[in-house]
Amino acid sequence: MSMNTSTAGLQIKTHRRWLADAVELLSSMRFAISLLTLIAIASVIGTVLKQSEPMSNYVNQFGPFWFEVFDKFGLYALYSTWWFLLIMAFLVLSTSLCIIRNAPKMLKDMRSWREYVREESLRNFHHKAEWASSASRARLTQRLVAQLADQGYKTKVVAKEQATLIAAKQGAANKWGYIFAHSAIVIICIGGLLDSDMPIRFQQWFMGKTPFAGNGIIADIPQQHWLSHANPTFRGNTLIPEGASSDTAIIPQQDGVLIQGLPFSIQLKKFTIDFYSTGMPKLFASDVVVTDHQSGKSFPATIKVNEPLIYKGVAVYQSSFEDGGSKLKLTGYPMAGTKTYTFPIAGVVGNTTVLSKADQPGSGGEYTVEWSGFRPFNIENMGQGQDLRAVDKTFNQKLSSTLDQHLGSAAKNANDKNLKNAGPSVQYKLRDKNGQAREFQNYMQPVLLDRAYVFLAGTRDTPAEQFRFLRIPADDNNTVQEWMRLRAALLDPALREQAAQRYAGRALQGGSDGGSKLGPQLQQSASKSLTVFAGDGTGTAAGYLAVSKFLDNIPPAEQEKAADIFMKILNGSMWELWQAAREKDGLKPIEATDTHARFLQLSTSALSDAFFYGAPVYLQLQGFEEIKASVFQVTRSPGKKVVYFGCLLLTLGVFSMFYIRERRLWVWLKDRDAGSVALMAMSSQRKTLDFENDYRTLKQQMTQPDPPVQ
Repeated sequence: MSMNTSTAGLQIKTHRRWLADAVELLSSMRFAISLLTLIAIASVIGTVLKQSEPMSNYVNQFGPFWFEVFDKFGLYALYSTWWFLLIMAFLVLSTSLCIIRNAPKMLKDMRSWREYVREESLRNFHHKAEWASSASRARLTQRLVAQLADQGYKTKVVAKEQATLIAAKQGAANKWGYIFAHSAIVIICIGGLLDSDMPIRFQQWFMGKTPFAGNGIIADIPQQHWLSHANPTFRGNTLIPEGASSDTAIIPQQDGVLIQGLPFSIQLKKFTIDFYSTGMPKLFASDVVVTDHQSGKSFPATIKVNEPLIYKGVAVYQSSFEDGGSKLKLTGYPMAGTKTYTFPIAGVVGNTTVLSKADQPGSGGEYTVEWSGFRPFNIENMGQGQDLRAVDKTFNQKLSSTLDQHLGSAAKNANDKNLKNAGPSVQYKLRDKNGQAREFQNYMQPVLLDRAYVFLAGTRDTPAEQFRFLRIPADDNNTVQEWMRLRAALLDPALREQAAQRYAGRALQGGSDGGSKLGPQLQQSASKSLTVFAGDGTGTAAGYLAVSKFLDNIPPAEQEKAADIFMKILNGSMWELWQAAREKDGLKPIEATDTHARFLQLSTSALSDAFFYGAPVYLQLQGFEEIKASVFQVTRSPGKKVVYFGCLLLTLGVFSMFYIRERRLWVWLKDRDAGSVALMAMSSQRKTLDFENDYRTLKQQMTQPDPPVQ
């Protein structure tokens, strides 16, 4: 029986020792500092990496492999991951235990005078002084107490056996600094948890709320995707076009969105945006009307950046702006086939338009236009690498220089680094019947680049890429019609043959009889150059890429000379092709001027690049009715005031710890023949230069001779 009792007692002692060690570890400073370091590292990651973005954005940014790696650690919603919340919980626990263990001791020490010291212990202090006085013990005590009071010390006089002890202290509030600073960490963490998405997580775990991943009208979304109106904290967005209203916020999730109802509705009356002289936005402002659901009362308000609307505990911030469904009118031009015609097309941003097969000759299928954006102004900087140029990629350096001599600056990248407003633009996706889409951005007005006006037609395969631009030169009427005429003529074998014949005739005009022998050969060369430039017939190459492949069949030693001859013939043949196309359409011949020669150079380069445009049609914006929309961030954050209070405590705590110095001082007084003797000792938590100066000052004042008794 005694052995069992002894074993049980040993187990209890072991358990208590283990518990005490665990508490000691959790409440230690090194453990808290380790947790703070982990939280700081995680916060840096969460700041650099945008949180709660659509998963497709992360895949495009990091690639499939690193996307999976980062997803395993929950870095896309870092502040709600289990491991981050666990670190926060341990930090709160560690700091709370530290406060529970040390705060009572600190408070007790603040109230304590430490009057139980002995004369022998005071003699062991490093900062001490002893002197004799002619004054009596009572009189000396009175003087010393007054001097200490003048220096800001609180004093207590304690009677000892045949002696008197003066206990003095200053700066006891220093201890409050530690208590405030540690309490602030706990309060800030609690406030942060109150403003986190933990309430949303609880609703998903215990109330069956799930993200909505489909499309449709918000009112038709099932209730399991709606969060409770009593949700204590949330952070979402709402997009409101001009003239429309909304009483819901969209909260993005990794696999969809959650719908949060608001206690009021917001109607956008007008959105205003102002700009600096550089073209950068200066002011976003939304004039809204807020209607309370409970009372039915309405009131106007203006929401600006950094000037939110706060109503019923919900803050509405001006986040950004989008297109609210602008109505667009465009003209379509075919980019395939030998016909030149136009067709009207209309669209609404956010909607789709189906292209009929008649409007897309040679495309081989049905296309749908998804209108994704409209911008009434564009501050652009067309840098290098943004053109659909294949010249430098396909020719070696020697042939590139030969080509540049014939094409001029039109074949080079733009060097303009200070473009101003490029005018309105439309952005859309062209999706084929197989679901494959390509994105386009076309400008309404011609832009001056490299001393020539061109229409910019941008294209890209994925949203992660920059737009690469096809430059369509503007004709005499500032339209693309002449270039479209030349494009269709280039694909017409009959017109190419006619142009080759005209070129040979003009080149040999006024020549000798030998010219008649060279005529068929020159005509054949001109026809060949146009055919090669139009495309090799396989659909894999056209323009300068096809020319490059054609020249690869010539011995390297003769390629430079062959390229020079080829480009001369091509330029002359293209001029005749343009004339033949205009003659076919019943138009007057083009006058041979420098302006028209420049236009032909630009057109030739654009025809080469058009092979990479990747669309059966070119859509040019003709008119629009702009409808703006404001994007508001809607938040309810009850923990914000808690965090503010914690920050206030942290500020007071840091101030108290660094600027309030605790001082302790004792004076032991004893009687002596014809006077008294005093022993003074002084201590502080930190031996600083200020403490040394205070000690010397007090020592000098306290050891000065007493004035004689009158």
